[in-house]
Amino acid sequence: MANKQKDYLADLLAADPAAKSAGVGAGPGAGAGDDGSAGNGGDDGGKSGALPSPASARKPAGARPYAPPPVSRMARAAPPPAAEPQRQRARGTTLLGRESALARVASGEVRQVTQLLLDPARVRVWPGNARSYQHLTEASCRELIDSIIAEGGQKVPAMVRRIDGDPDHDYEVIAGTRRHWSISWLRAHSYPDMQFVAQVAQLDDEAAFRLADLENRARKDVSDLERARNYAAALKNHYGSHLTRMAERLKLSKGWLSKMLKVASLPDPVIAAFASPAEVQLKPAYPLAQALDDDTRAEAILHEAGAIAGEQAKRREAGEPPLPAPDVIARLLAAGREEDGGAKLVLDGAFGRPAVTVQSANRQGVTLRLHAGHGLSEKELVERVREALSTLDSEGRGLQR
Repeated sequence: MANKQKDYLADLLAADPAAKSAGVGAGPGAGAGDDGSAGNGGDDGGKSGALPSPASARKPAGARPYAPPPVSRMARAAPPPAAEPQRQRARGTTLLGRESALARVASGEVRQVTQLLLDPARVRVWPGNARSYQHLTEASCRELIDSIIAEGGQKVPAMVRRIDGDPDHDYEVIAGTRRHWSISWLRAHSYPDMQFVAQVAQLDDEAAFRLADLENRARKDVSDLERARNYAAALKNHYGSHLTRMAERLKLSKGWLSKMLKVASLPDPVIAAFASPAEVQLKPAYPLAQALDDDTRAEAILHEAGAIAGEQAKRREAGEPPLPAPDVIARLLAAGREEDGGAKLVLDGAFGRPAVTVQSANRQGVTLRLHAGHGLSEKELVERVREALSTLDSEGRGLQR
């Protein structure tokens, strides 16, 4: 920048008539270091770049050539008189530009971002983040760890905020949990000088939740269960249990958010049946969460979940691969259906086709299915329904009134 400013001032001086009339650049050694004609900064001015005056050119052949009087180094280094006003104007412009930039920062038009190198031990993880820190492992972070080593450090900063009242920590991670875990792991495994790179932000809890959620949406390694439970906690803590308000703030479909909250209700004994909570995904887990609303099915599902969890533990001890999530889901749903299977009652219509089926009968009520193509009149179909209810009453499973 200094060189550009110097060249710019030299061009201004060369085009300034006042500077020329004042003799700037006309004498021996003048302009040294400004136009490059006399070497490095004028130290050789008057020796290699000076031209003889016209008077000396008209002297007889035997006359001595013109020799300039000796000029001290200090005199040669001094700026030409006409250059000083230009330097003052340039300095004023620089100061005004800096004041303008500071004013833009103060007004909020431009935001300064502070990036710090932190000891991860002095940084805790914000509990409002969706990612489960205790489930992070070397295997799940291996790709990130290798990337940090190859690049000589963390390149993408995490987002943190300053905290007070905690003697063990100065900041907490809003976004960047895996980066924090990976740097901590590297410091404990032959890389003690690794630093946790972070940007500091001033955020309240609701804004911090939205920021963390935006980042987690792009992360494939954040499971649907982690996000679902995070949404369930945020609904209560940040949105007063108003689902519509939360969906609007997060710009999410209300129906999709409702399904995520339903999956969040899966109890821990059911989650334990899976090899990892990360295997619990929205689409297959949603009907399982619905099935647990039926008390009769819920009891059977919980019993089967305990049996599956025991099998998973034995497989881990034997070094065998765990049961995959689709198999676990199928067994849990089948357990509930088997319980209902004994309760199903089918009443036929015309031509041996089913007319009425009792899908379930429990304390919550009776669920009947009326089949199409039964071949009965409306009166006959109503009689079949009455017969089904009467049969349930005789078995002690009737509709409670």
